[in-house]
Amino acid sequence: MKLAWILWLSHVLPQPAADSLCLSTTVYLEARDQTLRGQQAVAEVALRRLDSGLWGDSMCEVVTARKQFAPTLVPANTRLKNDDAWAASIKVALGAERNWALPPGQRREIVPGASHFAAHAIASPSWRNAYQVATIGDHTFYRVQKLRPRG
Repeated sequence: MKLAWILWLSHVLPQPAADSLCLSTTVYLEARDQTLRGQQAVAEVALRRLDSGLWGDSMCEVVTARKQFAPTLVPANTRLKNDDAWAASIKVALGAERNWALPPGQRREIVPGASHFAAHAIASPSWRNAYQVATIGDHTFYRVQKLRPRG
């Protein structure tokens, strides 16, 4: 299936299904070749950003914010061809959403405070000298700014 079709579908699905689809797509595009822990960390960064409200009011807005996550960085005609990785991405996204729905003190955080990540083999962001929270697989996770849940 093509990325463009998935993004279109996310506009017609009701919530919370649309947000789950957008998070699943982001996990797939950003981390399908990473460990489970690496995929969970990518989902956690996106969920933390959603909590902050700085990148949008829905997960779909967060992951499609200009130049932030793969859904806006790869061509719209990109095909999501690996069915096993897609199924795993859905499972990771749904698990991450359940975990993030818990009160903050009860969440299982993998990259506490991380607001950004980069795969250095393909990116060299301007904020790469920020505080490094962790490196998991090919991704380094950073606390670029202190994000607080809107409230």
